[in-house]
Amino acid sequence: MNPVILEVTQRIEARSTQSRQAYLDKIEKARRQGPHRGVLSCGNLAHGFAACSTDDKASLTSMTKANIAITSSYNDMLSAHQPYETYPALLKAAVAEVGGVAQFAGGVPAMCDGVTQGTPGMDLSLMSRDVIALATAVGLSHNMFDGSLVMGICDKIVPGMLIGSLAFGHLPTIFVPAGPMPSGLPNKEKARIRQAYAEGKVGREELLKAESESYHSAGTCTFYGTANSNQLVVEVMGLHLPGSSFVNPGTPLRDALTKAAAKQVTRLTDLGGNYMPIGHIVDAKSIVNGLVGLIATGGSTNHTMHLVAVAKAAGFEINWDDFSDISKAVPLLTHIYPNGSADINHFVAAGGMALLFKELLEAGLLHNDVNTICGRGLEQYTKEPVLIDGELQWRDGPTESLDKEVIATYAEPFKPDGGVALLKGNLGRAVMKTSSLRANKTKITAPAVVFEDQFELDQAFQSGALNKDCIVVVRFQGPKAIGMPELHRLTPPLGVLQDRGFNVALVTDGRMSGASGKVPACIHVTPEAYDGGLLAKVQEGDLIELDAVNGVMSLLVDEAELNAREAKLADIEHHQIGMGRELFTAMRSELTGAEQGACSLFATQEQK
Repeated sequence: MNPVILEVTQRIEARSTQSRQAYLDKIEKARRQGPHRGVLSCGNLAHGFAACSTDDKASLTSMTKANIAITSSYNDMLSAHQPYETYPALLKAAVAEVGGVAQFAGGVPAMCDGVTQGTPGMDLSLMSRDVIALATAVGLSHNMFDGSLVMGICDKIVPGMLIGSLAFGHLPTIFVPAGPMPSGLPNKEKARIRQAYAEGKVGREELLKAESESYHSAGTCTFYGTANSNQLVVEVMGLHLPGSSFVNPGTPLRDALTKAAAKQVTRLTDLGGNYMPIGHIVDAKSIVNGLVGLIATGGSTNHTMHLVAVAKAAGFEINWDDFSDISKAVPLLTHIYPNGSADINHFVAAGGMALLFKELLEAGLLHNDVNTICGRGLEQYTKEPVLIDGELQWRDGPTESLDKEVIATYAEPFKPDGGVALLKGNLGRAVMKTSSLRANKTKITAPAVVFEDQFELDQAFQSGALNKDCIVVVRFQGPKAIGMPELHRLTPPLGVLQDRGFNVALVTDGRMSGASGKVPACIHVTPEAYDGGLLAKVQEGDLIELDAVNGVMSLLVDEAELNAREAKLADIEHHQIGMGRELFTAMRSELTGAEQGACSLFATQEQK
């Protein structure tokens, strides 16, 4: 086992001893009260199966057959979730084939940052994760279930459903993916047209055509953002069937995997001898495995918050030092856009998850002594699913990369370290996604240009005021200020400035997520400007030093002068009222800092 990975795991376990034991005690108590149908009154139980068929009522009355909850993020506006429309019927039929019953327990909201970018809805995006966790818990709260099937794909949806599921950690739980859309317009060409639009070289018609050719059918977006990072991390943690994350929707193999997941969860319930609840799968080793998979592939920086919150839900405390140390020990093994030109389908063709598992296991970077939904250990995950004569089987995966521009080896990686750097200094702590940065773009010292709204940058860019070496500061974008929206509209103009030869970077207490690209972006600055952070005292022209190699983020202003300055507070009320945002006032005030998961569900005085 790699000594750094082992040391990080051990320190997570040590700092979490009491909280993890409290969690295990909680889920063991819940287990002793189940199967919960047995303690329901006749009236309760009658309500619970009133709409079931006569046979299902008999099965649920007998207490000997498993009842599986189905929780879904289905809606037909979002391409990633649209395939879930037909899944409940498939799942119910598959469970029935093995003598069980499945009921649709509840739905959760699913919003898309791709739709809400630059609009008021974006200010609700991160907070929707906590709403999803709560909605998942509500669906499971009826005490009718012996296991759980969870259908979620994108950004906040999977972390939220995982947090909610861990609250019912005594239930065996399998996550059921839907897969990515087939490849469309190459991501590199899409990025080129976006940048050309920012420069005024192409019009909206050409931009919309490119976007429509890129996002063109049902399925997850094909670039390696938070949605596909979710799928990869969940599989590495052992909560997906092996090789199921990136099979395209609407294919026979996809349907076969969906049915297999339904049958598998019935084998894990407390009604048999192979009980394996989600709370016993998601432990410190599983969480570290998820971090390793994320970092080895240059995954979404959103998980520097999401995985913190997920770990907390399972009784563990992790922080950005853990991410940083793992990143120093784990090389970058994939080039998937925005870290390269390939999309997620190209990754699958090059060897996919089976090859990634093989490389990481052989290098001693993954804990193999872990529980999964398929049993003990990760060897099964080095295999890939196939249909042979209509039957689902798993065969040995590739032993070497079929495209060395997409998947590298541990011996010859794309970069010797992973894609996440921790930066700290008098401005606080922040993360930077370095996997797609050029070697000469990891250090910059330049004067600050300060904005208090991402929309202000457009005017400055168009006027030419940013045609210089500068560090763009966009503040009052943090969790407590406005809910921490993603700031993707900043990427094209900053990319243009970099291409013009200027040394530019971004510092913000907002998010950039999985699409962070070639411009150095120091994001998730904590403490945020709205909550006492020094970012609120930065003035136009102040020198800022960023150094991803040595982990430095410093405002180069004399301490006495900084002490004399008044913190500037922006007018952000227009981001807090309207389009439903006023309904989230209480939640927004309870959000912890980004390094604590930007979460309202576990807020304590120590975290605030």
